[in-house]
Amino acid sequence: MMHSELSHCSEKNNRRNSNEEKSTNSHKRKRQSHSSERHDKHYKSLKSADRYFSDRSSHRRDHHDRRYVEEYRNDFNDTDDQKPYNRDYEKSHCHHYSKSHQNSKSHKRKHKKHDSTYSSHLKSHRRKRSRSVEDDEEGHLVCQNGDVLRARYEIIATLGEGAFGKVVECIDHHMRAVHVAIKIVKNVGRYREAARSEIQVLEHLNTLDPSSTFRCVQMLEWFEHHGHMCIVFELLGLSTYDFIKENSFLPFPIELIRKMAYQICQSINFLHHNKLTHTDLKPENILFVESDYIVKYNSQMRRDERTLKNTDIKVVDFGSATYDNEHHSTLVSTRHYRAPEVILALGWSQPCDVWSIGCILIEYYLGFTVFQTHDSKEHLAMMQRILGPLPVHMIKKSRKRYFHKNELDWDEHSHAARYVRKRCKPLKEFMHCHDKDHENLFDLLRKMLEYDPVKRITLDEALEHPFFDPLKERELS
Repeated sequence: MMHSELSHCSEKNNRRNSNEEKSTNSHKRKRQSHSSERHDKHYKSLKSADRYFSDRSSHRRDHHDRRYVEEYRNDFNDTDDQKPYNRDYEKSHCHHYSKSHQNSKSHKRKHKKHDSTYSSHLKSHRRKRSRSVEDDEEGHLVCQNGDVLRARYEIIATLGEGAFGKVVECIDHHMRAVHVAIKIVKNVGRYREAARSEIQVLEHLNTLDPSSTFRCVQMLEWFEHHGHMCIVFELLGLSTYDFIKENSFLPFPIELIRKMAYQICQSINFLHHNKLTHTDLKPENILFVESDYIVKYNSQMRRDERTLKNTDIKVVDFGSATYDNEHHSTLVSTRHYRAPEVILALGWSQPCDVWSIGCILIEYYLGFTVFQTHDSKEHLAMMQRILGPLPVHMIKKSRKRYFHKNELDWDEHSHAARYVRKRCKPLKEFMHCHDKDHENLFDLLRKMLEYDPVKRITLDEALEHPFFDPLKERELS
């Protein structure tokens, strides 16, 4: 769906292979979920129609309690209808993978030895619990294609593996061979606890919106398998990031941006109205329901370009979703989409999601992220070059040592400063043209990227922005 008017944006910049560090402080949620680091990678289906999925948070329950989503049972029990599923995207203390990323390095962690026997037999690299079930030294379940979980789910492909565990594509033999994605969490205490927290959020969302009207990925069920929390998801298409990447980093056309932006705002506004903040919005966590496409040759640019057949999206990865009355970790969000109030440790709430959406929409428009950095001070310098000076009242309130005399302590002659000047420019200078649609989009972006979270546009207000008027006019016609 990439348009030829955006000819200069085929950048294949060395974008993040792994997610930015997240809060690993020990404060527990009321549901005992840890806010831990989240690393991102992608995983793409091995089927002809690419599939994708994601998830992340979890919840306390009896380890042997197996919960099913009522809608899932009702859809498939006593009926011959088979609901199509697509591959899904994954993350959490986790990483995302796509087919093209399966060789990406996984961020491995060393874990303490569990007992003296394991210590003395480290060379085996495995902990055996029985003849048929075993873990590797990091706590991953050792499994292969053809293995069956709970006498029901036949593994047909590994979609990805990361710090959290692994994601596999399975055939559900109890539900007429429907394809699903299962996140198999490591048999490690903190990951099991995080999985329980994730399940709680997902069950709450399923209860609030059983038909997925608000486009949150659906958990179909969960169970425990020999110490591994397993979460079953619907299969979806590629992430929006993966689609851009596989399309040579060509940006999306403005009409597709409008459709996706409206859906994203609706979905996250649903969370906000239910006292939830997603906290980890980014293109990797926005998935197409179906990522099938047709290829068109752009004679002007002399290249093939992919055009999506279906522009419907879903939001995934609720592992760091936080309720208003829960402990708020100091550090949230992936670096490139992190709001200034988070960087300055001023506290955060729903407006941090709005900032992230603004960053996502710019990336859709350009084909690359504008805040390509891994340093907080450099990040603030980029913000100031694009959006102007930070408000003095936010600088004064912050305890971070990024400032001197109410100004960013930044050497304009440094190599980092040259990098910032090269990559960044005032927001409106990124515009490809100045017609009404582009002007409206950038007006919306500027309001989403307001420094002060109190003044930042809400999603209720964003949904009424003139940028979305053409969608509403088509609905009325």
